Amino acid sequence: MREIKYWLAKIKYKLKRNDKEVMNDYFRKAGMNIGNGCNICCNIMTPEPYLITIGDNTTIAGNVSLITHDNSVSKVIPGTTDFFSPINIGSNCFIGSNSTILYGVTLPNNTIVAAGSVVANSFDQERIVIAGNPARVVSTWEKYVNKNEKFAFDVSRKSDEDKKAYILDNPQKYVSR
Repeated sequence: MREIKYWLAKIKYKLKRNDKEVMNDYFRKAGMNIGNGCNICCNIMTPEPYLITIGDNTTIAGNVSLITHDNSVSKVIPGTTDFFSPINIGSNCFIGSNSTILYGVTLPNNTIVAAGSVVANSFDQERIVIAGNPARVVSTWEKYVNKNEKFAFDVSRKSDEDKKAYILDNPQKYVSR
């Protein structure tokens, strides 16, 4: 049933011309504490949505998993099934595609989680970039800006065709790894 409700919300989101508050409201109604201006690009629903808090202006890219419980304890402690812990993501964060945030994790404001990361521990320092499995601090915002500023685009007000032309006409701005 949750999956059907999610897809109905996605249809409403498209009908309202990609109004991100439609998806935020879907997650709020399920019990998540979602701040204003968030851009959630995938289904982050968990069996315990009331354990999720996300601050304002946070972006969650595609295929991100939020894990609020663990059943492994049932294999080693007889008579138990699970343990649970909340996930708290601060304001103005970015969670990259295919990342996993595990139960009990707190991310401060202004944190970037690189794509594919597994965040198993909380962080205290703001304005950091974390990456890896398990995720660790790999950069500060200042270093990230210095490294990538010359490659950044603003395509927020461009149509898909204009965006394509703009990107293809500026190959000097391609990031190399």
